[in-house]
Amino acid sequence: MARWDPGTEERLTKAALELYREHGYDSVTVTQIAERAGITRRSYFRYFPDKREVLFAGSERLPVAVAEAVLGADEAASPLSAALDGLARVGAQLVAFIDRAADRRAVIDSSAELQERERTKMAAVTTAVEDALKRRNVDAAKAGLVAQIAAVAFQRAFLEWVDTQGREDFPSCLRTAATALRETLTSDLEGGH
Repeated sequence: MARWDPGTEERLTKAALELYREHGYDSVTVTQIAERAGITRRSYFRYFPDKREVLFAGSERLPVAVAEAVLGADEAASPLSAALDGLARVGAQLVAFIDRAADRRAVIDSSAELQERERTKMAAVTTAVEDALKRRNVDAAKAGLVAQIAAVAFQRAFLEWVDTQGREDFPSCLRTAATALRETLTSDLEGGH
């Protein structure tokens, strides 16, 4: 096997998900993941620093992609529309990951440590949206609030997208989540609750 086999990272991810689902995240070791993927434990660390990060491969690219997408939104768009448009465009690229999204979500839901890592990842996305909005000359306080609202819609849309196993495209899931959020806020504020 080549030292940097391009398929190794994918094999490691698949092996980790299988093992986590079979035995639980806490019971699986890096050695077991490496063996299932057909590499040595030492080679595993060329790809991932620990057993947690195999589930978050590539997540460091998400905030950058989101910021670029928000910056690329129509100049006339409102801050929330620009944020949602950017998130929809990035989310549409997730289609390549639908085959393992449900398993990944189940594993993350089973571990407080992984849930914390997921929150950290989402916080980075929220900050990226906020920073992009500021670069679009949105007031800092409004940019922060809009970024948080957009992040809530994004998270809800992602869960819906996973639940439908990708049968509904991500932008549609995001529109549904944004509409539900808007209706909830409107009805609660108008109803005085």
